[in-house]
Amino acid sequence: MAKQAKSVIDTEELTAVADRGYYRGEDILNCDKANIETYLPKPQTSGNQAKGQFGRDAFRYIAEDNEYECPAGLRLVQHSTTQDKGRTLHNYWTYKCRYCAIKAQCTSGVHRKMSRWEHEEVLDEAQKRLDQNPDMMRIRRTTVEHPFGTLKAWMGSTHFMTKTLDRVSTEMSLHVLAYNMKRMMNIIGTKPLIEAIRA
Repeated sequence: MAKQAKSVIDTEELTAVADRGYYRGEDILNCDKANIETYLPKPQTSGNQAKGQFGRDAFRYIAEDNEYECPAGLRLVQHSTTQDKGRTLHNYWTYKCRYCAIKAQCTSGVHRKMSRWEHEEVLDEAQKRLDQNPDMMRIRRTTVEHPFGTLKAWMGSTHFMTKTLDRVSTEMSLHVLAYNMKRMMNIIGTKPLIEAIRA
């Protein structure tokens, strides 16, 4: 979607903001390659955190050594590389886990394993950007949620009047077009909008 927007507005750079439901490493990588700066939070899906153990964010990656440092200060080193759904993952752990005083807070297994995608640095940069600009998510909410609320109010309780994906898509496109035209009329006025359409 961001790449299509970049093409339509014919710009070299673009900033895209999305909620965590759109978080997908491959898409963030593709945006990075297309010179699109992304802002979106990582989903909180750690099974360890649900069990009251340390989450992934408690482990610090040390790029110069290609190792992870755990909350106890131990280093997890790379032991293997695997393929998962077309993605190359590097796997890290340490045999010292079994002697760790806080092991129960970390894992119920023999040792805690960490996996790192070969392009993980792109995701780290995206997270760093978001940490430095936390207001981006507030701006997204105030910009995006309002049009959806307005459209739902216009559509009434039944929402879509048609059935099947093509017809519903057409109906939604007409609603969005009407919303955008009404918004432009409020912002720049009817006459300048007509002139812009004619140009």
